[in-house]
Amino acid sequence: MVVIGEDSRFRTHHGLDFDEMRDAAGVAPGAGLGATALALWGHRDRVRGASTITQQLAKNLYLSPSRSALRKLKEAVTAVRLELALPKDRILELYLNTAEWGPGIWGVEAASESYFGVPASRLTVEQAAALAATLPFPRSSNPVFQPSRMAARRELILARYYGADVIVPPVLEELDTLTLTPVPPITAPLLPPVIDSLLKDTILDTLRDTTRMRRDSLRDSTRKDSTKRDSTSRPI
Repeated sequence: MVVIGEDSRFRTHHGLDFDEMRDAAGVAPGAGLGATALALWGHRDRVRGASTITQQLAKNLYLSPSRSALRKLKEAVTAVRLELALPKDRILELYLNTAEWGPGIWGVEAASESYFGVPASRLTVEQAAALAATLPFPRSSNPVFQPSRMAARRELILARYYGADVIVPPVLEELDTLTLTPVPPITAPLLPPVIDSLLKDTILDTLRDTTRMRRDSLRDSTRKDSTKRDSTSRPI
């Protein structure tokens, strides 16, 4: 599901998908590397859609999220080196375990437990597609937040998985122009347990701190009153 949604040519490229780069840059299919690079820099806000799984892994492991030309060059070189050093399955495994799947949710196992309450090995086909649909922008479109947009992308991934000749847009905004059959909602908690737990812990800590501060303030006030009474009751 992730290969379908993120990098359909993952099994055949060597770290860089030049066809996807040309498409993201808006140049002709046969354009040279120099022309493609210049066009990509001019459309760098769309480069996210041209990044392969290996490039994203290189960024997650070694680089900053900046969009500078130097950082993108380092990403490309690191992606090629990863492809030379590791088999495809290992690259995919590392990516799944280092990717962000939501606010504070890192790795596919944590995402599976957080959103669906089951280990990744027990995900249904629909749930796996939903997680894959979460990856482009996990903080703004996931099984909890904006589920309708996530569901639209999920349906395209499922259609491709079952053999339909459809394109899964790399940019979520492109889904706004698509007409899709209504899909049943995915059963998911109102908040991922990880976030819910963090919120509860924060609230409890706040309550404890407030109670402690009030208790200390009351104790100090009582001591001051007692000292004041002692001083006024002594004979001059």
